[in-house]
Amino acid sequence: MKRVLIIGAGSAIAEHYARLMAARGGNLFLVARSQERLDTIAADLAQRTGGRVATHVMDVNDLDAHETMLDSAWSASGGIDTALIAHGTLPDQATCEGDVALALSEFSTNGTSTIALMARLAQRLQAQGSGTLAVVSSVAGDRGRASNYLYGSAKAAVSAYASGLRQRLHGSGINVLTIKPGFVDTPMTRDFRKGALWASPQRVAAGIAKAIDGGRAVVYLPGFWWPIMTIIKHIPEFVFRRIKL
Repeated sequence: MKRVLIIGAGSAIAEHYARLMAARGGNLFLVARSQERLDTIAADLAQRTGGRVATHVMDVNDLDAHETMLDSAWSASGGIDTALIAHGTLPDQATCEGDVALALSEFSTNGTSTIALMARLAQRLQAQGSGTLAVVSSVAGDRGRASNYLYGSAKAAVSAYASGLRQRLHGSGINVLTIKPGFVDTPMTRDFRKGALWASPQRVAAGIAKAIDGGRAVVYLPGFWWPIMTIIKHIPEFVFRRIKL
């Protein structure tokens, strides 16, 4: 029976991933900043499968609270087989350009807090000798673009950290998975105009489960984002700076 820790369990992608794991009979430990949201998700999961679901309220930016949360997760489950870090915000780029304090706060939520959690989880999984550490980054981290470079820079930091951590832990029995979704139709993107490149959170959650099962290192979701971002990454800078993306 899988023991699954989901941080940022209130997000649409994480909720659908939790449903998939509950359907497999997993023991779930869900972390989010809203007790009300956690209660709603836990009640839904219990009704669907009758599986064991524990919850913990935490603000990821309270770095001192991370260890207490992890202590609770390990105590409740007797260890963790899969840890998924899925929290995040989608800041308004223009607003961040005019407010440095806000920009740094958003970077902390999307970058610093995630890296802190990855470092602490890596220590625990190493001591345990097994497990998967999966983190939701973004295609936005592959190259800074004028439309969202504050968000993209935070995700680039997460992806680079995950890459180094994956290399360090190779051969230890621990896999580090970097998840790079493209556009996902969630409450966080409700005001965006949708098109052919948009995916449902259910599709992305299924892709995460498949990537974890397969021991993947990096996964673009949906998969068509890999060739798209490969092209974007290789556009010469003297051309790229003139493009509006």
